[in-house]
Amino acid sequence: MSLIKSISGIRGTIGGVPGEGLSPLDVVKFTAAYAKFIAKSTPVKSRTIVVGRDARLSGEMVDKLVVGTLMGMGFDVVNIGPASTPTTEIAVTGEGACGGIILTASHNPKQWNALKLLNHKGEFLNAAEGAEVLAIAAADDYCFAQVDDLGHEFTNTTYNRRHIDSVLALPLVDVEAIRKANFTVAVDAVNSVGGVIIPQLLRALGVQNVVELNCEATGKFAHTPEPIPENLTQIADLMKEGKADVGFVVDPDVDRLAIVMENGEMFVEEYTLVAVADYVLSHTPGATVSNLSSSRALRDVTRKHGCEYSASAVGEVNVVTEMKRTGAVIGGEGNGGVIYPELHYGRDALVGVALFLTLMAKSGKKVTELKAGYPPYAIAKNKIELTPEINVDAILEAVKEKFASEDITDIDGVKIDFADKWVHLRKSNTEPIIRIYSEASTMEQAEELANQIKAVINSLV
Repeated sequence: MSLIKSISGIRGTIGGVPGEGLSPLDVVKFTAAYAKFIAKSTPVKSRTIVVGRDARLSGEMVDKLVVGTLMGMGFDVVNIGPASTPTTEIAVTGEGACGGIILTASHNPKQWNALKLLNHKGEFLNAAEGAEVLAIAAADDYCFAQVDDLGHEFTNTTYNRRHIDSVLALPLVDVEAIRKANFTVAVDAVNSVGGVIIPQLLRALGVQNVVELNCEATGKFAHTPEPIPENLTQIADLMKEGKADVGFVVDPDVDRLAIVMENGEMFVEEYTLVAVADYVLSHTPGATVSNLSSSRALRDVTRKHGCEYSASAVGEVNVVTEMKRTGAVIGGEGNGGVIYPELHYGRDALVGVALFLTLMAKSGKKVTELKAGYPPYAIAKNKIELTPEINVDAILEAVKEKFASEDITDIDGVKIDFADKWVHLRKSNTEPIIRIYSEASTMEQAEELANQIKAVINSLV
């Protein structure tokens, strides 16, 4: 069993002994702690919290526990039912709520679930706020409401439609161009909530030919849910047969978007943001942001448009903070997470789909042709396991000193930028490992760089 408590929320495997997995007692404890935090910190007068969930098997059980606990803490709950993460974020502001909880373990397998915690803006809590929630939970420092002060539950299932309508209303989404292009689009939604909202979005965009794979929101994931190439053989095979112009794959909570080209090859998750940013910048020049572990291709495309790029620490909340600081018009993460502040500050696969289809329609290019126009990079993702007693921070500091003559960024681990490649080392928050992401012009070069860094670390150990 596993229970991981971090600033981004509480996630764990369902069942087991309290404190060792995400048991019902743990769900109540952390929900109550969040409710107390919101009660004392929110700047709005509302006593309403929005709850949405993905389709995983434990969702209904966790939903009942969370809703009941929030009511027991004196909050009214707007339950939007099965919904994507970005839909839930939009519902928080739509309801004028003081917060929101998304019940999803994102790309984790079916035995996992999680509480992802939002503020009144529908954005994730920052590090200090998340730490405060964990401290309240650790101290059991919360008090339930008296009978006359209990909250109430309200159901609102209109937010899928409202989310879709808000995407259609974006100035850079051209529904007529998409309709005229007469695309055939394949979708793999891993049998979660994306199987409902993504086909609805496509048809609203004028796509009449939708090939649905794993679009029944049963929570019985048809494959390992993370949208990476080794998990996407079914849609890749379909695309190789010439069945569609483009394939879209989303994770269970629909905040990440992977694209499959018409020849069955992966567009690569890193390039989802790159392509969408290229289109956005061609119409609305401005700053862009991604995290330190994301492809250099976004920087290159941004500079091509005469604009400024900056990098943040890893984590959506960090990307959003940097986007607000720089006034970025587009940003996100290299895992297929597109953040388009014209709509809201959250990773949103619906926005990614609509903007990418508009790019395809207006350019008249196939997906392979679009990909050929972007800087060719390859990212290798490795890790090195260490014994718990080894001081990982000291190792990272030693690596930093060894490469002091290079361009070093240390806001999140150590990133070393060479002229034609980079490597980023980060300490895991949950395991005695160092994650090593490296990028170069080819995968062979990226792996070679990672191996060089591993050798340096092993010599230090």
